[in-house]
Amino acid sequence: MSTAILTGQPVPGSSIEGDLRSLGFDVRTASDAAETETLLAQVPGDQRVAVVDAAFVGHLHALRLGLTDPRFPLAAIPGAVTAQPAGRQALTRAMARENSAGGGTALAVDHLADRVVAALDADDAGVHHPELGSLVAVVPADPQARNEARQAVAAVDDEAVRLKSAVKSRDGFFTTYCISPYSRYIARWCARRGLTPNQVTTASLITALIAAACAATGTRGGFVAAGVLLIASFVLDCTDGQLARYSLQYSTLGAWLDATFDRAKEYAYYAGLALGAARGGDDVWALALGAMVLQTCRHVVDFSFNEANHDATANTSPTAALSDKLDSVGWTVWVRRMIVLPIGERWAMIAVLTALTTPRITFYALLIGCAFAATYTTAGRVLRSLTRKAQRTDRAAKALADLADSGPLVELWTRGVPGKAHSLAPLNALFGGALLAVTAVVVGPSWSLVAAAGLYVVLAGESVNHPLKGALDWLIPPFFRAAEYGTVLILAAKADVNGALPAAFGLVAAVAYHHYDTVYRIRGNAGASPAWLVRAIGGHEGRTLLVTVLAVLLTASQFTVALTVLAVAVALVVLFESIRFWVSSGAPAVHDEGEPA
Repeated sequence: MSTAILTGQPVPGSSIEGDLRSLGFDVRTASDAAETETLLAQVPGDQRVAVVDAAFVGHLHALRLGLTDPRFPLAAIPGAVTAQPAGRQALTRAMARENSAGGGTALAVDHLADRVVAALDADDAGVHHPELGSLVAVVPADPQARNEARQAVAAVDDEAVRLKSAVKSRDGFFTTYCISPYSRYIARWCARRGLTPNQVTTASLITALIAAACAATGTRGGFVAAGVLLIASFVLDCTDGQLARYSLQYSTLGAWLDATFDRAKEYAYYAGLALGAARGGDDVWALALGAMVLQTCRHVVDFSFNEANHDATANTSPTAALSDKLDSVGWTVWVRRMIVLPIGERWAMIAVLTALTTPRITFYALLIGCAFAATYTTAGRVLRSLTRKAQRTDRAAKALADLADSGPLVELWTRGVPGKAHSLAPLNALFGGALLAVTAVVVGPSWSLVAAAGLYVVLAGESVNHPLKGALDWLIPPFFRAAEYGTVLILAAKADVNGALPAAFGLVAAVAYHHYDTVYRIRGNAGASPAWLVRAIGGHEGRTLLVTVLAVLLTASQFTVALTVLAVAVALVVLFESIRFWVSSGAPAVHDEGEPA
């Protein structure tokens, strides 16, 4: 139970007490600052507490935004302040100072909450001030101001604002115009029936898995059903986030589910399409794995660039200025959002092509579309990086190093070889990965390939043997991802036996999950995956070298078994650690907005 302390003289006809009770607060009243401090001390330390002015006038949703969001230890709106257990100490100190300043007498306590917020802000306590927009939240100074405030409340539809704010402000064209106009009402329907975002997320996953199973039948009816169900899954995928924003239901478990299930759904659907094509005599596993590799590398480019630049100083460039100018023109905004093929447009394309064409055509279109989108976005980011004179922070360099996923072999190299910053670091990563891929394509499994993998380890060590603060150092993690995933794909295709490519698909999926998990930990300010985990699964360079050695020493059939065993082992280890973390109290209680829908 949460507790709200109403301060000051009650106002006849005020609905504030009822509003607070409807939000789940046990309401107590205090006439002055001293009594407020006493009641505050009586509230158990593991409960949320709010201090609200009895003269408050405003929308119920303004109170909800200000007092019930679980993501922030301290939050405030005009006339009200709240603290979760993590923020109680700061609130108690601020309240004690206010009481001491007032001498324990009933001095102008009608604005006590605002004075406490001012004290918290002065202490840099990290008080969250939600954007209220057209919602009203005021403490009127006289009866006339109160009447005007009440008229302002009546003039704004609280529920309409709540529904609108449930939708992300930056979404793709397909989601904005084809999904959100009705999915927000599904979110409200779910909220009124007590459903949670986690339940909706799980329903979306189950729907997508059923879609994948339908695609795996290899029949035209199955493909049509798969396309319809994939769209239904996406509707639910939009609904869960809208439900979380509508009802402010954020949780650590929800953060994990929301962050990982999108990738699980999409890649499981790729596997379903490949199985369905195989039933019809068409082997498209290489295309399915290629699509997963390309899509994952696209995401790593996004993650690395954003982490490298989100807190950089002097973060401007002519390219960025041009981009901002284009975003001020309505039609260019939608064109630019669509050509990067965000999840909404991508899933719609996959669903339609599945229903009307074949898996091979679907994968060809997906690969072409994603390749164009990757070229467009990466080229633009490279231009921005070369033309801006940003100073990257230590935090950004640490995030890039964590995203690199360097294992024990790179650690040994960096300990033994002095490192210094240089502009060739991204080129080292690119050259090492390209040499490895070309060798795998040209000569296949051979000791020359193992030698190329050894050189890749050395160049990978050189790439990260300095703080990653260079203009293009954010390209290093995606180069590593492309090298590792691409090597597995090429060697599995070279094996040319049944089961090799599906086994490779499973291995890349397990490793990609680990990389996505690292990203979401960093975004939640919870740090990267623990060092023991990275060492246990070898780091990107260790896994790459191991796969090349296995390809040389084993027969094609044995290599397939080895890939399967490696995939299962990596999946078990990373899933165990991921689940342990995301259900722990240290996980961030936020829903990552991630890729625009």
